[in-house]
Amino acid sequence: MASATVSTPGVAAAAGAPPAIRPLDFQIVPRRGLPIVAFVLVVVVVAIAVNDVWPLMFLHVVAGATWTVIDLFLGFVLGPIIGSMSVPARAEFTSRLMPKMVLIMPTAVTVTLAAGWQLSTNLGTNQVGYALHGWVVASFIVVGVMSVIALGLLEPANIAVLTEMKKPRPNPEVIERLMKRFIYTAGATGLMQVATFVIMTKLATG
Repeated sequence: MASATVSTPGVAAAAGAPPAIRPLDFQIVPRRGLPIVAFVLVVVVVAIAVNDVWPLMFLHVVAGATWTVIDLFLGFVLGPIIGSMSVPARAEFTSRLMPKMVLIMPTAVTVTLAAGWQLSTNLGTNQVGYALHGWVVASFIVVGVMSVIALGLLEPANIAVLTEMKKPRPNPEVIERLMKRFIYTAGATGLMQVATFVIMTKLATG
């Protein structure tokens, strides 16, 4: 009876503890994706040097759409799904998704901003004399805030999650907290993307 009494608290503590996460084998920065990122950045530099409207518009729209879709999908579709997973399943899924985000998000943000600014310079929409200059300034402000969030909050949280998961004994509580920060921040920027839709449609229609 005495041994049973002594072991019961230990069993209860073990039952109440978060599930252990086994170390996972993955690359924080997928090396196979680096040539693709390099190619995209070279294309952006060439498009800016050529300064033709069509390639600048193409890159700005594609990169901006990629950024928008990722924010909305992560924040409002994948977020609730990941939250309902068990901790080990969440870690397994994260180890497959997040390394790709390390490359995709900075690339999408950089291409959107670089091509967008050059396009605005080419068309003269960033000049004070432009009739809808106020709307253009508003778009710069919104996109600037989203860029700071994406590169200053999302990306560090992403890398911190992956770094924790690479440790010999990952802490599930730290991973869960960082994942929540990542998903909630993606959802917030997703909502801000709606403002960019309003601004861009106004600029397109005059």
